[in-house]
Amino acid sequence: MMKRTFFLGVCLFLLPAFAMAASSGYPLDHIEPDLNDKASLQRGAKAYMNYCLGCHSLKYQRYGRTAKDIGIPDNLMLKHLAFDPDIKIGDLMTSSILEENAKYWFGAPPPDLTLHSNLKGGPDWIYTYLRTFYEDEARPFGVNNLVFENVGMPHVLSGLQGRQIKPECMQLPQLASNGGQKRDVLTGDVLLEKKCGREITDAGHYPLQKVDNTGTMTTADYDAMIYDLANFMYYVGEPARIDRTRIGVYVLLFLAFFYIFTWLLGREYDKEFHR
Repeated sequence: MMKRTFFLGVCLFLLPAFAMAASSGYPLDHIEPDLNDKASLQRGAKAYMNYCLGCHSLKYQRYGRTAKDIGIPDNLMLKHLAFDPDIKIGDLMTSSILEENAKYWFGAPPPDLTLHSNLKGGPDWIYTYLRTFYEDEARPFGVNNLVFENVGMPHVLSGLQGRQIKPECMQLPQLASNGGQKRDVLTGDVLLEKKCGREITDAGHYPLQKVDNTGTMTTADYDAMIYDLANFMYYVGEPARIDRTRIGVYVLLFLAFFYIFTWLLGREYDKEFHR
């Protein structure tokens, strides 16, 4: 009975993780957040304030705490990243959208994103999601997403990224039996083969293609901006993480140092016990 109860408890504990993992079959691109990179966090905050905060609030985060943690003076935070002149440095970072308008425009109010990086696939999910919008005329806003199929959010960054489409067929590298790419013996050029439909995804290729002469950013610059944005949202999900990891090192060093004296004291007690 105890074993079955324990097993049931483990299943109930892991059920949300399984549900979130199964919500999308699209593989996520991995990134390594760096909370010590203040420049990245500042660029991410700028991107969030300009493109996200209009709809998605960070209602558990304050302007002052954010400015302090990512190294922005309070006056510059209010001048450049707070667009309402009535905002005070101690205010919460709420959006300006009205709930009734959001319900009418999107069908539901856009969610608060303060803790969003702790859900789904974390920063990997955010990074991949914001890079995988593509044109879909069947959707109300004309776009769909590979990670979140039939999402009700418009692609607010399309002017930066450019238009993306799902190609029907592509020329992809031929793979050798060892998993490497086949090359021409004389020129050394990679040999290509035509793949269509599901074959593109099965080949592990990024199955979207940017339309030429669209978007104000190159693919590399856009990906770098999305990394900064995901890095900032990772910080917002747990601002204390910066101090927690730093303090944790000192705690472990103290315990290691204290263990030596504890072991020596225990040895002396043991001598007295066996005397």
